[in-house]
Amino acid sequence: METKTAKRCRGRPQVRSDDETKKVILTAADDQFRIAGYAAASISDIAKTAGVSTKTLYRLFPAKADLFSDVISMRIEGYLLALDTEGMADTPLVESLEKVLSAYGRLTLSVDTIAMTRLVFSEYSRFPELAAVFYEKAIRRTSIAIEGWLKHRVSLGELRIDDIPETTGMLRGMMAMEPQRALMLGRMDTISDNEITARARSCAALFLRGCSTN
Repeated sequence: METKTAKRCRGRPQVRSDDETKKVILTAADDQFRIAGYAAASISDIAKTAGVSTKTLYRLFPAKADLFSDVISMRIEGYLLALDTEGMADTPLVESLEKVLSAYGRLTLSVDTIAMTRLVFSEYSRFPELAAVFYEKAIRRTSIAIEGWLKHRVSLGELRIDDIPETTGMLRGMMAMEPQRALMLGRMDTISDNEITARARSCAALFLRGCSTN
């Protein structure tokens, strides 16, 4: 009598790629930084939460500052994707600017970003590398993105701007400074998406009254 035996799958278990492992580690680090602060954030706790060894973590991120830098970059990426200058090339000017400002508001005024900003402000004197990373990865990258949008619209003849970097700073401040202060100082708990959208609409209208060529 012929008997059939079930075939057993053999082989090594599937291994996560370094890129996937980095994402898991960065998510764990993001939580740890916000909860414990930068100085008290535990590398071993981050590794444990991510399900990796500390050896693996240090191979991918040799220093805590590297982790912090990539956490900031991870947070900014979504905003940069939303601010797709080329993708919005055919979007009407008003609608396009409202999208730019709304995306910036959602990034800057989110609970997570406010927590990260507080962390930087509270610890930058002891860890000046935090301020440097935050400035380059968050402030400068978002400024460059908005400058790119403004340059594009100037090149289309839709805006008249003498100093694009200066105008970018004014536009950012108009959109986020007051609500950001209120959130940072605990005068507001959160700001809703509807409020961000409404503020973006008001800021866009005010800005275009002064800079639109139409």
